[in-house]
Amino acid sequence: MRLSTPEFVRRFLMHVLPDGFHRIRHYELLASAKRKATIDRIRDLLGQRTPEREAQDTREPAPLTLREPCPCCGGPTRIIEIVRRGQKPMSRAPPREQAA
Repeated sequence: MRLSTPEFVRRFLMHVLPDGFHRIRHYELLASAKRKATIDRIRDLLGQRTPEREAQDTREPAPLTLREPCPCCGGPTRIIEIVRRGQKPMSRAPPREQAA
């Protein structure tokens, strides 16, 4: 299909959102609040069986070891605290000299 330049630009700009707007990529069936229940319902309607989920490990993960040296002194990096998603850190890092 051939389009004139103004028509091409008009059609292209129909897909550009104004400032302050966010594109919603998942809606209706895949809305985050109901996604799991909806997918299970769709599988039931299609007659598909639910994939078996692996048993989750309840053990504490092995401690991490970082192989990268400290960017300031070149010495080995030590893990002071592991912060999981949604957890508030118990300690704060000291302020950087460059920031002062």
